[in-house]
Amino acid sequence: MQTNFSLAQLADPHVAEAESILRKCVHCGFCTATCPTFVTLGNELDSPRGRIYLIKDMLENDRPADKDTVTHIDRCLSCLSCMTTCPSGVNYMHLVDHARVHIEKTYKRPLMDRVIRSMLASILPYPNRFRTALKMAALGRPFAKIFDGIKPLRPLGAMLRLAPTTVPATSAISAPATHPAAGAKRGRVAILTGCAQSVLEPGINEATVSLLNRVGVEVVVPQGEGCCGALVHHMGREEESLASARRNIDVWTREIEAGGLDAIIITASGCGTTIKDYGFMLRLDPQYAEKAARVSALAKDITEYLASIELPEPVNRPGLTVAYHSACSMQHGQKIIRQPKELLQKAGFVVKEPAEGHLCCGSAGTYNIMQPEISQQLKARKVRNIEATGAALVATGNIGCITQIASAASMPVVHTVKLLNWAYGGEQPEGVPSLH
Repeated sequence: MQTNFSLAQLADPHVAEAESILRKCVHCGFCTATCPTFVTLGNELDSPRGRIYLIKDMLENDRPADKDTVTHIDRCLSCLSCMTTCPSGVNYMHLVDHARVHIEKTYKRPLMDRVIRSMLASILPYPNRFRTALKMAALGRPFAKIFDGIKPLRPLGAMLRLAPTTVPATSAISAPATHPAAGAKRGRVAILTGCAQSVLEPGINEATVSLLNRVGVEVVVPQGEGCCGALVHHMGREEESLASARRNIDVWTREIEAGGLDAIIITASGCGTTIKDYGFMLRLDPQYAEKAARVSALAKDITEYLASIELPEPVNRPGLTVAYHSACSMQHGQKIIRQPKELLQKAGFVVKEPAEGHLCCGSAGTYNIMQPEISQQLKARKVRNIEATGAALVATGNIGCITQIASAASMPVVHTVKLLNWAYGGEQPEGVPSLH
């Protein structure tokens, strides 16, 4: 793609990076066939290629974002399916991230949009606030249908419907501690306890620590880590996301220097994609660039790490048929495709892959709140494809996908690591059928 940025514009390293990405696009349109919003809406401007043109026009002319551009950028799920499809290596993720920062700085959103986004940014990344908000959601749930009828308030209706009716108790696994390996120690890792997942389903990290300890891996829950910054990052709130990144980098660097780490284990693939990008996000920060790159290199999804070590023979072989849903952040963001399926198969599960597995389920962080209509269409399509497999349950590696799919599926939706923990002698996940 030809670009016409001035030398003055290219003096800004962020603009220079965007320009280098734009120049790789050859207008081929392969991305349109795998873009969930284009497949759903049929509008060229709701495809990666269309958004690239909008972003180019906005940045090249150095103009504030306008309503139309914001509408189409907001509809992007950041599923990154386009990056898997693109033959030219266009880094759409970094381009759309830059566009969102530009939007945040130059566009004044309608009042309710600003209020809802600020509310999400000030609640979701903080477990105590999020837990309180979920408990209070019971009071607002009867008003969800009323909110549906008022367009600016529809995200509130979606939010209330997504809130669980019961909130798990706070888990001790989130407290700073060192969980020793059983038997001979073969590794030492830190685990991201996270924010939303630690509230919605603390059993995921409990199963992870239990499994790792049993196979000889010491697990550290460091003091002071928190939200990875993904949520605000995708809102274009650059300083907030970088502050989260720096805090976590400081925490993990202390652990690296104190006792060494073989990996930083991530159990929510949406977080993993962002943490693996810390090196890029902080590349211009002289104090953090090197540390960020080191942290990104150590970040591993739990299935990625388990696939790298030798596991014993399973204690249980469930024999259940599992539909494996590969989260977009897993397959497109991190390119982790075969490891989860191979681990499940080795553990005794029969793995089936749903049709259109490359398409997003519509969760995408806060997308199912901010874009409820499109999200509902994508969810219905995903659930139809999953149920067509005839599987007894669904396995996936991202809390957002679990919440989204479970709200409509007729079968249990379980994190992959909970099934692996069960197969290797841990607790049977709640709601999962008994052994054959």
